[in-house]
Amino acid sequence: MATLKGGEFLIKEIPANDIFTLEELSEEQKMLRDSAKEFIDREVIPQKERFEKKDYALTEEKMRQLGEMGLLGVAVPEEYGGLGMGFVNTMLACDYCSGANGSLATAYGAHTGIGTLPILLYGTEEQKKKYLPDLATGTKFGAYCLTEPDAGSDANSGKTRAKLSEDGKHYVINGQKMWISNAGFAEIFIVFAKIDDDKNITGFIVEKEGTEGLTFGEEEHKLGIRSSSTRQVFFNDMKVPAENLLGERNNGFKIALNALNVGRIKLAAANLDGQRRILNHSLQYSNERKQFGVSISTFGAIRKKLAEMATGIFVAEAGSYRAAKDVEDKINELVAGGMNHQQAELKGVEEFAVEASILKVFVSDLTQHTADEGIQVYGGMGFSEDMPMEAAWRDSRIARIYEGTNEINRLLAVGMLIKKAMKGELDLLSPAMAISKELMGIPSFEVPDHSAFMSEEKAIIANLKKVFLMVSGAALQKYMMDIEKQQHLLLNASEILNQIYMAESAILRAEKHFSPESVEAAMAQLNLYKAVEKIITSAKEGIVSFAEGDEQRMMLSGLRRFTKYTNHPNVVALTEKVAAHYIGKGAY
Repeated sequence: MATLKGGEFLIKEIPANDIFTLEELSEEQKMLRDSAKEFIDREVIPQKERFEKKDYALTEEKMRQLGEMGLLGVAVPEEYGGLGMGFVNTMLACDYCSGANGSLATAYGAHTGIGTLPILLYGTEEQKKKYLPDLATGTKFGAYCLTEPDAGSDANSGKTRAKLSEDGKHYVINGQKMWISNAGFAEIFIVFAKIDDDKNITGFIVEKEGTEGLTFGEEEHKLGIRSSSTRQVFFNDMKVPAENLLGERNNGFKIALNALNVGRIKLAAANLDGQRRILNHSLQYSNERKQFGVSISTFGAIRKKLAEMATGIFVAEAGSYRAAKDVEDKINELVAGGMNHQQAELKGVEEFAVEASILKVFVSDLTQHTADEGIQVYGGMGFSEDMPMEAAWRDSRIARIYEGTNEINRLLAVGMLIKKAMKGELDLLSPAMAISKELMGIPSFEVPDHSAFMSEEKAIIANLKKVFLMVSGAALQKYMMDIEKQQHLLLNASEILNQIYMAESAILRAEKHFSPESVEAAMAQLNLYKAVEKIITSAKEGIVSFAEGDEQRMMLSGLRRFTKYTNHPNVVALTEKVAAHYIGKGAY
């Protein structure tokens, strides 16, 4: 059976049995999860104060310990010193190694993702044998040097230059990089520079030891992730052996993009356990804190916050692990078809780049909101450095910026979908045209039978997909190749896209594993209701901004038709059900 294509969820009805969820972890995966969580609880949580005081050596020490446990090499094949596990396992490790402390999470993500993957995915056999065993075991750490003072989101505009020496043995690199995570203790750097006047950047592997002309700025003082080493890196006639060119000349931009695709989906995972821990602290505090003679967890305003925090986590987990398994299945399909593992991993992640951007945006936005609500539950105490919420809020803020800002990722997700359609990889045109015909026809006035569990919710999801195709199809028809300049409209389309993918993930997870009366079903239904409201706002804003006259009236009518419930959920009852469950349980 052929696996799903990236972005295909928009034009297909996805059966619940086709998605993977956390409820299906194998015993091996549970052991991996539990060992990571146990380490973090024992070794990292008690050190909060030291992490907040810019103790970079502590971050390095904990990274070495994670290396000794094998948790830095989950994705690295066994022949290069790693554990050789699948993509879901790499997400699990990232999830449970990252939740307690933003500084360690950043060091872990930068090392295992963009610090190691370029060599794994693009390195020669000699490069992989030389560097991966040390990176997989934490004997040496990696860093990724892409951003420059004048080259952030526009990474290809960097001024760092490389020139081949006359004897052809070295490249001589001059320039600078900034915001380089792990720079203070990394020994292996992935550096991007343009050779001569090339159009695109090229990747290089740079070893710190014995390399002259490689210097570092002072540690940056940051809002959060205070014990994450972040420095500028300078190259002054730095010599790099010619054999350390990574991939092909002029191919560095592609290396950077594909490394970031993996980074984006893993960033979603890296934000999950942080949310669980924020909620758990909030539940405990609200149960213990008394006002007017009762626990504040008895107050509806607090219960609403706790219910929404729990719902967000359920949804974020659903989307993250669904996409992770889709990537893993694609990799396995390509390997079974004869492709080598290196190429299959590259193509598998690239296939689901749209979903990676969706997840990066949705989960990082949600984490910031969860931390903000955590402070609110604590009230004035939440603003104190002595409480866990203050650091959680500061640490979570960076997630909306790195691996491409959320604004860039919103534009990317829709842009990549359009490109897939233009290349004929995804047929968005036929369903968009079918929707136009549907809008011209007479709507059915039959009351559908929604007696089956989640049948109405799935019908709504199918209609929300029509909203996306209707709005984006009409906008594309109007602006054609100039659509990329219409960033306001692309942001509206992106919000619709994000809400559809995440709401569908939660609905399918609830349908697959839980009963109609379960709290999980309540969370999926509650999230869908909120998603519909957000989609109405974004779609309407788009429609009234680019369509006029009869076209505008027809699309607004279609929007009302496609976002209509037959049976509206009782939002307060669902919220109370979720709140009562988790307040009673005391933890997520």
